[in-house]
Amino acid sequence: MFLSFGLNVQKALLQSDVQSKTDKTPVTVADYGSQALISFVLQQELRAEFSLVAEEDSKDLRKDGAQEIVERITKLVNYSLTTDGSYNVTLSTEDVLKAIDSGRSEGGSQGQHWVLDPIDGTKGFLRGDQYAIALALLDGGKVVLGVLACPNLPLTSLEDAGQHSPNNEVGCLFFAEVGGGTYMQPLDGSSAVKVQVSAVENPEEASFFESYEAAHSMHDLTSLIAQKLGVKAPPVRIDSQAKYGALSRGDGAIYLRFPHKGYREKIWDHAAGCIVVTEAGGVVTDAAGQPLDFSKGKHLDVDTGIIVTNQKLMPLLLNAVKESLKEKAPSS
Repeated sequence: MFLSFGLNVQKALLQSDVQSKTDKTPVTVADYGSQALISFVLQQELRAEFSLVAEEDSKDLRKDGAQEIVERITKLVNYSLTTDGSYNVTLSTEDVLKAIDSGRSEGGSQGQHWVLDPIDGTKGFLRGDQYAIALALLDGGKVVLGVLACPNLPLTSLEDAGQHSPNNEVGCLFFAEVGGGTYMQPLDGSSAVKVQVSAVENPEEASFFESYEAAHSMHDLTSLIAQKLGVKAPPVRIDSQAKYGALSRGDGAIYLRFPHKGYREKIWDHAAGCIVVTEAGGVVTDAAGQPLDFSKGKHLDVDTGIIVTNQKLMPLLLNAVKESLKEKAPSS
């Protein structure tokens, strides 16, 4: 349901379907609609109070002049519910706005919290490239479950297909539970297969992922890290947590993310991807080698950046990161 919603919106996106948030990042009817749908389904299936930490809220949708986009979101949500057929219900605009706002939890170290990025990689979504719908479950501040839906990710390795499959064989669902490994399933419902991160031990044979947008990660720094590590392949730049999914099945061996100064990472940008990679045998840390801490609320307080690779390459990668940061640091 959620996947067909995103794909239908992506194909028929109107200029009026895109807004800008206060931080200048785009948000679409797909972001809002996906969050409303997933929130509604969680409410229906859990049948109890639950905590949801999600990216969007209805603040901008309740402003004057937003009625048209609210009605379009509501229409699309109800179309998805009707088409799916699992729930015999029609939501009002207020129902949809309330469903969006059920994601206002702050999270934390106590109890269970669902963590949602309804459309991760909105700019990729707008370009028709990679994006992900990312849902995770925290229990006591630890990620215990993660699901990554990547509708445009080729079923075969990105190293073979590139971002776009020549046969249009795309659409991957990654899911992982703590202690249970990571699985990938085609979105057509075919059988799931267990996946593992790359076993590459020689950095010269490794390839690395980074953010498509230079505004999201310092490409000059990641280039220096790759150079010091001895990586020869050019970076693979794609949007969203699809990078985590691709890494979990061994498409590449390294993911580097170093946001510009002042940016604070959000838990919904990494929770699902983190467990998908770690359960596939990978390691996810900050630039100092510390594991990501999802127990502090909506934000991740990481040291400088986030690095992801396999266990054999991590010591070498940490050393290259340390040397590169030292070289880039302004001299006193």
